[in-house]
Amino acid sequence: MNAFSLNHRDSLRSGLILFALTVLLAAGCSREPNAIGELPTRFPAAERVVAIGDLHADLDATRRALRLAGAIDEDDHWIGGRLVVVQTGDQLDRGGEEPEITELLTRLTGEAREAGGAVHVLNGNHELINVAFDFRYVTEEGFRDFEDLVTIDVSDSLVMALPPERRARGAAFRPGGPYARILAERNTAVIVGKNLFVHGGILPEHVDYGLERMNTEIRAWLRDEILRPDWSRGSRSPIWSRHFSDGIDSTETEMLTEVLDRLDVDRMILGHSIQRGGVTSFCDGRIWCIDVGMAAHYGSNQVRVLDIQGDVVRVLRER
Repeated sequence: MNAFSLNHRDSLRSGLILFALTVLLAAGCSREPNAIGELPTRFPAAERVVAIGDLHADLDATRRALRLAGAIDEDDHWIGGRLVVVQTGDQLDRGGEEPEITELLTRLTGEAREAGGAVHVLNGNHELINVAFDFRYVTEEGFRDFEDLVTIDVSDSLVMALPPERRARGAAFRPGGPYARILAERNTAVIVGKNLFVHGGILPEHVDYGLERMNTEIRAWLRDEILRPDWSRGSRSPIWSRHFSDGIDSTETEMLTEVLDRLDVDRMILGHSIQRGGVTSFCDGRIWCIDVGMAAHYGSNQVRVLDIQGDVVRVLRER
């Protein structure tokens, strides 16, 4: 890596550290739930919405997807105007460019807002397992990358119980840590117009519980205000479910119909389950599965995004 690349990377990390400190200062010392403020779960319809699937620490794939969407220029700045981009989670793990992707998506969230558009970055299972210190998918570079980004508090018994090479990442992602607080500025599920976005899948029991309540509780856990919600674990959680992404039987079709009807949406857009043949739809376009394994870890080198304009849904591919 040349000196320019190193300086550019250091600059990215400095910007991220500044953002993290800003979030921490905004939170202050309050231990009350929702101290930073709430995020809406439902957003108005947009003329154009683009959904991007799992990124898994691949900065090049992230940039390519955003450019394919018409969201950024060659200098990684927002040019999408009123475009709405939804990234359905799993920015972390399996690669070594997590700080850079976090910085890019965080910055674009602000740039899009100023231009009248929006970037909604969701938390997937890989974001939440890192906060729970489940590092089984972390690469060696993924541990090293955080060593110069955080200060380890030797009085923090939770972090100090980790092996030395894992402590920096643990300090970054522990509940209340600087990167966990960045994740706390994101939702787990969002609705934009008639489109429901989530990483794994929304089941009827989640509608009973309430999407707003789920979003609020995850953010409170990430800020270290409450314990991790039980509903966020297991194969029926919104971040782990594969009920609608590995083919759908009659029972799951009934569940899908109930969820869409009760939430007054037309379709659900999911990541999480890799679709080797490209973006896949089920149930006459009521389910769209957009994880195409675009990260370098999977070796496919294919970037696909989902373009939604009213009732017209199409897959965009690189030329």
